[in-house]
Amino acid sequence: MRTSSLLCLLWALALLASSSSLVSADVVEYTWEVANVTVTRLCNERVIAAVNGSLPGPTINVREGDTIVIHAVNKSPYNLTIHWHGIFQFMSQWADGPEYVTQCPILPGGKYTYRFNVTRQEGTLWWHAHSSFFRAWVYGALIIRPRSGNSYPFPTPYKEVPIVLGEWYDRNVMGVEEEAVEFGGAPRISDAFTINGLPGPLYNCSQNQTFQLDVRRGKTYLLRIINAALNEHLFFKIASHTFTVVAVDAAYTNPYHTDIIVVAPGQTVDALLTANQTVGSYFMAATPYQTLNFTSNNSTTTAIVAYEGSTSETPLMPTLPANNDTQTANNFYLNITGLVGGPHWVPVPEQVDEHMFITVGLGLDYCNLPNNTCWGPNNRTRLSASMNNESFVLPEGRGFSMLDAFYRNATGVYTKDFPDQPPLVFNYTDPGVNDVQALAFAPKSTKVKTLKFNSTVQVVFQDTAILGAENHPMHIHGFNFHVLAQGTGNYNASRDESKFNLKDPQIRNTVAVPFGGWSVIRFQADNPGIWLVHCHIDNHLTWGLAMAFEVENGPTPETTLPPPPADLPTQC
Repeated sequence: MRTSSLLCLLWALALLASSSSLVSADVVEYTWEVANVTVTRLCNERVIAAVNGSLPGPTINVREGDTIVIHAVNKSPYNLTIHWHGIFQFMSQWADGPEYVTQCPILPGGKYTYRFNVTRQEGTLWWHAHSSFFRAWVYGALIIRPRSGNSYPFPTPYKEVPIVLGEWYDRNVMGVEEEAVEFGGAPRISDAFTINGLPGPLYNCSQNQTFQLDVRRGKTYLLRIINAALNEHLFFKIASHTFTVVAVDAAYTNPYHTDIIVVAPGQTVDALLTANQTVGSYFMAATPYQTLNFTSNNSTTTAIVAYEGSTSETPLMPTLPANNDTQTANNFYLNITGLVGGPHWVPVPEQVDEHMFITVGLGLDYCNLPNNTCWGPNNRTRLSASMNNESFVLPEGRGFSMLDAFYRNATGVYTKDFPDQPPLVFNYTDPGVNDVQALAFAPKSTKVKTLKFNSTVQVVFQDTAILGAENHPMHIHGFNFHVLAQGTGNYNASRDESKFNLKDPQIRNTVAVPFGGWSVIRFQADNPGIWLVHCHIDNHLTWGLAMAFEVENGPTPETTLPPPPADLPTQC
């Protein structure tokens, strides 16, 4: 009798715990209309397309375990898809968002409902359009807090503040891309950077378009910093203040104290800011970190940190590094480590099943315009980019998205022969290869690398100096990965494997491959489907710096790609 009563009690407690867990998980639902709206920036009125009329778009606030439902209605004149940058999309692969990869675009006048669960992730992520340069207008923050009853692995901040860094084009940004694609040159540069959609007082007509963070002396604030810029890495500072980094890409880190933050396109940083300075006003500022010799925007966007009770009318300006200060950038990236044992910490997989060495860099293609009127070198070439000498082409016009082709076992959309190694071994980072045009031309293709379900993959991303070395922010959809090591020059396994951090490496979804250097990452392919891998500098994706992983289905229904939603767009 006592045993029976005890079992009943234990069963009741288990049911209570289960129901409590279910109650704590909510469905967060929005309807988003993407439509044209007129905004004023830099003295001019411009027509852009935005979500519900706002730039940046709405912030999504959820707790770990919640389900997000977004009814996306496309009232703009452009094709639309939305990517939820950093969300795993386990068993919701059709919601990942890159056009022609996991879905056909939502055509003007169309709609599609994105539905996905947020599990095993906490911190700052973001969402953005994944249709060409559309993400210069369509982007916003996605904040994942701990489940009810759980806490942060650091002292609870007084307030949390999204800081979304963007780029502003004083022209139609879709036309900027169309022009670059037509003539094969670098796209026109942006005219300003922005903080939460506002350029700040260093730009013309922007004195009243400045974000202000009001703070109380002695309080600590959690800044959720997102680099939503199309093409630029950014240095970020606040005059006279320091930060404690506590997470990157929605993965907790060991506390890292610094007076500067470096954030590549696509990356996020969670940093604690304590208002411990003299009551007054201070500029926060973001300026680009540039590694390529192409013409680029080297201006600075500012916002104001204003202490309660301040009467200062002239904020103090931080001292910013030079735009080409690679040492400062590398110091920041190399000093981040993961929080072992923290929420959602995943140990490094030990046994590696797949080894890949992937070169990433710029290149050339042949001019297809009459009279050699392209904008590439000598007007006889077009700018291009590649991974392992394969320049990726989205499968537009082939009838299916890549994920749909995978689901239906359809042919003619992509091939399964992406190489594990580059076709030619050379001195990848030697500046002299800049002039060797035979290395610059790569065939156009749509190739994937097939991975067994649950296999462990190690990838070396190696920058090349073809047309110039560069820091490449490489993003993998559908997965986080451990960053085991980074360095400059050419990767050498016999020398560099000893540098691997297998104890507490940082976990990311986007790694900034160093200028003229390499990064080694490792992840477990436990998410079936098609997952895009690409440089998160938009013109590089357009030029072909991408490939995809095809992860095979697992052995159970819970590890098999589900059928597509009924309202999935089908015109590819």
